[in-house]
Amino acid sequence: MNVQQLARNNLESWTSAMQAICGRFHTQMAFNRSLFIGEVDTRRHAGIMMAHLRTNAGLISRAGRQADLEDDQSCFLVSQRSGFSQISQNGETIQLAPGDLLLMDSVGSCDIMPFGLIEHASLSLPRQAVARVMKNRDSHFGKISTHKTSGRALHLLMDQLCRAEDGRDEAGEADALQAALISLLGCALDNGQDEGSASAALHSGNLRGYVQKIIDESLTQPGLTPVSLAERLNISVRHLYRLFEEQEDSVCRYIQRTRLKRSAEDLANPCLRSESITSIAYKWGFTDSAHFSRAFKKQFELPPKDYRANALEGMRARVG
Repeated sequence: MNVQQLARNNLESWTSAMQAICGRFHTQMAFNRSLFIGEVDTRRHAGIMMAHLRTNAGLISRAGRQADLEDDQSCFLVSQRSGFSQISQNGETIQLAPGDLLLMDSVGSCDIMPFGLIEHASLSLPRQAVARVMKNRDSHFGKISTHKTSGRALHLLMDQLCRAEDGRDEAGEADALQAALISLLGCALDNGQDEGSASAALHSGNLRGYVQKIIDESLTQPGLTPVSLAERLNISVRHLYRLFEEQEDSVCRYIQRTRLKRSAEDLANPCLRSESITSIAYKWGFTDSAHFSRAFKKQFELPPKDYRANALEGMRARVG
């Protein structure tokens, strides 16, 4: 089989699978067929079926159709796992960078424009249930905020769900997770504060800042490394290192420094006084308690235990 025939079959297979999983989308190529990448499948995560898409297509579009011909039963929560893209629906356009989360409607026209190779993960939510929590919003399309607590919780829950390897539904866990996702949506849509952050990152001048944002949102993941970050951002590891070297820093130091800062904040929080130092360390991505203690003492000049005691005593003195 020659290369052109193989590429044609790949595009046809992609189109067939894409329409079966995601609806009647059509694909326009960004490159010639021999350079096309298109992979789409479904997997269960904690009992919830999710669609996974990986492609470098130029445009994936769905034309608006008559309402009675459309699938009006679903909304989709879309997580941008790697790369950059732009999604437009019913005249509104949102740009996504790695880690961004979007609510998309099954009703109406929709264009997905990848900027190079992207990976998406999405799950279907009952449209009527979503409508009940959206209250005064007519549109079921929008970016999930990273400034609101509900938005950050939704990001974390979706990210953990994407990483769950077990497809079994343990005693109704899937229903509980879906209910939690829907309930958070009511307050989690962006009100404009996040607008343009992905667009700025696309122009690379602000890429360092965007990488830091992704790191800050991923600190609880023990597998957060330069390699995993570079893969998620769809850039080379060397490029990632250069972003930090330009300011005489390193990506590894930034990750550890930020994890230690978050750990220190928890240690100083009187509401968390009953939580062990080890559990706080593990919560922020440390996997070795001895390493955590050494790194913490080097950063704050006190062992974690003494730092916590001093911080809580100082707070009691101020209150008293």
